[in-house]
Amino acid sequence: MNFATRAELDAALPGILAAPKDGAEIGALCLRPERNTRRFVDRIEVTREQGIPGERWLREPWLRLPDGTPHPGIQVCILSRRVLDLVWRDRETVVHPGDTFIVDMDLGMDNLPEGTLLQAGCAVLRVSGVFNDACVKWKARYGAASKDWINAPENHRHRLRGILCSVESDGAIHNGNRLLKQG
Repeated sequence: MNFATRAELDAALPGILAAPKDGAEIGALCLRPERNTRRFVDRIEVTREQGIPGERWLREPWLRLPDGTPHPGIQVCILSRRVLDLVWRDRETVVHPGDTFIVDMDLGMDNLPEGTLLQAGCAVLRVSGVFNDACVKWKARYGAASKDWINAPENHRHRLRGILCSVESDGAIHNGNRLLKQG
């Protein structure tokens, strides 16, 4: 595998942090109906009750509340296009990470603190306090250096693995919609 090295990742950080702060175009809408399954669509419905209907969040969430219900803070995953383009080098044989959508936007804590409301199409999302630290699959697909870079204490605030959100207001998200900060 041709994984990005830690030196390459560190060198790319200034460019990643220079991403626009608002108004990014939403692209690569992805559904994950089953484990390791990706379906790219032009439109996704999101609801407070079901997250993304047809996805496995309701059946098999990776994080649950103390009462056993799916954690609402992980309903929607958003990844930076700049990070994806840096780490996903083999697009022929390595699967897409499966984030709900990709944007060219600064997803860091300074730009999008926990609780920030985001307009995505006609839906409203709320930035979660759940940190996306990249799972073991990320490490296998994109390399140990990439996972270590995401989780390095000095990079934590940048949320390089993306942000997790809850659905605040039901609606549809289309490829090409803009992700807009509210308020």
